[in-house]
Amino acid sequence: MQQAIIGIPCDVKMIGRLPFHAVGDKYIAAAAGGAGGLPLLIPSLGDEKLLRATVAMLDGVLLPGSPSNVEPHHYGGPASRQGTLHDPQRDATTLPLIRLLLEEGVPLLGICRGFQEINVALGGELHQHVQEEPGLNDHREAESDDVVEMYAPSHAVSFVEGGLLAGWTGQRGAQVNSLHQQGIKRLGPCLQAEAHADDGLVEAYRIRDAKGFAFAVQWHPEWRYWENPLSQAIFRAFGDACRARRAVRTR
Repeated sequence: MQQAIIGIPCDVKMIGRLPFHAVGDKYIAAAAGGAGGLPLLIPSLGDEKLLRATVAMLDGVLLPGSPSNVEPHHYGGPASRQGTLHDPQRDATTLPLIRLLLEEGVPLLGICRGFQEINVALGGELHQHVQEEPGLNDHREAESDDVVEMYAPSHAVSFVEGGLLAGWTGQRGAQVNSLHQQGIKRLGPCLQAEAHADDGLVEAYRIRDAKGFAFAVQWHPEWRYWENPLSQAIFRAFGDACRARRAVRTR
């Protein structure tokens, strides 16, 4: 069987004086090595006709993290603070893409910003500054120049009993990294929580009644996925779903 084709939407960011479409290497590596797929980068052009043509080529989509935030007008939130990094071209691409993928039953895995995008696309709301919300902890990364320290395990998450994470791992919880300031304020109506931090913040969810694999996490399983049994389990399940989609699509 040929490798499953896994699409990864790009950020649009300035590199020097010019805009580039870009995806972090760790997401590409995890799609290839962790999920066993052939990564295909999706430019963030915000064109629905192109998106439909792209979706027809894909066996799965990985929505990656990013330093940028989803613009709050997409979920009825107050205007962002001055200096907040946004990526309107990515928003214009991923939010309709998510709905197309679910319509077609294409396997979908969201990570960090991708986790937040799915929630927004399906009618949920976000906290823009989790650390300022009463009762919630500071989920931002450690202030360090050492990238290994930034991605080190930061807090525990508890898996929902009988959920996917519990089934994939045989565990009740795990230690995860934490590099986010936005977080779930209200889950979209079709989302089901799969894991919570100890302050109650939703850290993983699945999409109820989805036609195919549809799952997202707030942390970063792509970081050194080969060293982490939980990350391996997530990417294995996603990869299996992508291969199953390809088998049906190409027969």
